[in-house]
Amino acid sequence: MPSLRPSAPDRADLVARVLAWYAEHARDLPWRRPGPPEKRAWPVLVSEVMLQQTPVARVEPVWRAWLHRWPEPAALAAEPAGEAVRAWGRLGYPRRALRLHAAAGAVVERHGGRVPSDQAELRALPGVGAYTAAAVGAFAFDQRVAVVDTNVRRVLARTVQGKAQPAPALTAAETALAVAVLPEAPSDDPVLPARWSVAVMELGALVCTARAPRCGACPVVDLCAWQRAGAPPDDGPARRGQAWHGTDRQVRGRLLALLREAPGPLDAAALSVAWDDDAQRERCLASLVTDGLVVPAEGGWALPG
Repeated sequence: MPSLRPSAPDRADLVARVLAWYAEHARDLPWRRPGPPEKRAWPVLVSEVMLQQTPVARVEPVWRAWLHRWPEPAALAAEPAGEAVRAWGRLGYPRRALRLHAAAGAVVERHGGRVPSDQAELRALPGVGAYTAAAVGAFAFDQRVAVVDTNVRRVLARTVQGKAQPAPALTAAETALAVAVLPEAPSDDPVLPARWSVAVMELGALVCTARAPRCGACPVVDLCAWQRAGAPPDDGPARRGQAWHGTDRQVRGRLLALLREAPGPLDAAALSVAWDDDAQRERCLASLVTDGLVVPAEGGWALPG
């Protein structure tokens, strides 16, 4: 079985080739634009929260509108939480909007309106876990921290471990592997570790994809332990796509869509057009209230004010 800790020459070759590939093929995404770290941190934080379980193509227009309206955390914190939910639109998983609003408030209260660079302080913000803190540290502040998302896990699972897919959930071994591969910062290129973090993530997003990897376009195909092993199929549990039609997620989305477009509270009759099944609709409305995405208001229900 391939070593979980590649040798220094193999690691250096892997890093160098992926970085060279990234220099030529990286997407021009707005949250990657250069600038002072303190100016990049908020756009990066917003992008990372929006990109959780959501494709770039759907995120980019909403991100642009969000940053145009709220270019700094203080601007968002000054608005009601319901405005964040309204601006979230149809990105899905709208509790992320509430978490961003709460994080903006915490940044204002605890850090004078500037997103902190310290990893512990980042993780203490509402809705910011280890991955998001690492991503902000690397992509905004050029820190040498391992950023381990699904794309990174898949690239390392294949190239180093010889597996078709990573484990269903992040393991300590995967985190240790990402740390082992993370390059040091040479004196003449202090941002190299951060550049590696975004480069390996991009390789997973564009080439080393989950369902149809484009191995012929991969810069490290000859180093890949999975390819050397004959590209064996995944031997883990079957991975099923998430259902949508008829689920509570769909009903919740329809209810929120009505409330986002409404100038004021909507009563039960107005909300009934969202879904025919009364019991499911009422259950989903109650869950939205529990999650803080909807509040009872005079005359019915509304986004939080």
